[in-house]
Amino acid sequence: MNKGALLVNISKYIKLGPDEVSIFNSFWVERTFEKGEYLLRDGDICRYDNYVIDGALKAFYIDSDSGNEEILYFAIDDWWATDMDSFSKQRPSMYNIQVIKKTTVLQINHHSFQKMLIEIPALERYFRIILESYLGALQRRIIYSNVCDAESRYYDFLDTYPTIASKVPQYLIASYLGISAEFLSRIIKKNKAS
Repeated sequence: MNKGALLVNISKYIKLGPDEVSIFNSFWVERTFEKGEYLLRDGDICRYDNYVIDGALKAFYIDSDSGNEEILYFAIDDWWATDMDSFSKQRPSMYNIQVIKKTTVLQINHHSFQKMLIEIPALERYFRIILESYLGALQRRIIYSNVCDAESRYYDFLDTYPTIASKVPQYLIASYLGISAEFLSRIIKKNKAS
């Protein structure tokens, strides 16, 4: 199983000893999902925390008034794809997580996650750092959505997430930015012309 990528990610923040690595490895399961499959559906409880080894996913909800898909976030290699509220509280999710292209993840269920944190206390610090990073990105997105025009939001997206922009279709990026695919296409054409 391919747990090396996650261990490399963790090693950027904390050091695990050989015994801790062995314990850590025992908790995670590798799974592969095909394009279109769901890791989570609206109304289901998020049973797994998912670390993306390879692939691309989208988290989204369906606007009940318009019926439009509203993208909340993308997850690519070396990212997490989980509804943290649903996972931590074991209550129904408000959104979906779906595979954009074939994706391999490492999964841990809620009970095992809690047990792992007890057996390897240093991981509490790692997951706190990950959550702080996620919260900072969420705050930045809220600010940019409220104060910047669509073009500025697009260029910030490209600067902040250049790898996502190359792995995700434009119409999904447009949904994430809260604009139409046609408007995003005009922004891109304008950029190429200048």
